[in-house]
Amino acid sequence: MDWYLGVWKKYAVFSGRARRQEYWMFILINVIVSVIALILDGALSTSVFSPIYDLAVLLPQLAVTFRRLHDTGRSGWNLLWYLLPLIGVIVMLVFLCEEGNKGDNKYGADPKAENPQA
Repeated sequence: MDWYLGVWKKYAVFSGRARRQEYWMFILINVIVSVIALILDGALSTSVFSPIYDLAVLLPQLAVTFRRLHDTGRSGWNLLWYLLPLIGVIVMLVFLCEEGNKGDNKYGADPKAENPQA
């Protein structure tokens, strides 16, 4: 849960780097909360909770994705790969699953070196 809350604390921070664990834990908890919001909408016959949550999480999700790409030495502009059907999703999945650059890169200090235990 600390990883999820940590991303919310950096709500719109697009600079710096994010470790794989930070990114994927945020995505996991985000999916769980989204499913809960969908269930709540279905149970109450509304469509309020899911769209509100999706809108609220849009900026933090973009920011953590930018930071994750920065950790692999890539620009945030690589998100444009998503515009290519199927191929773009595969390319982005590979980028987001790769281990980050060891040591500092042009986007900042190595987050693993700063906190190796986390």
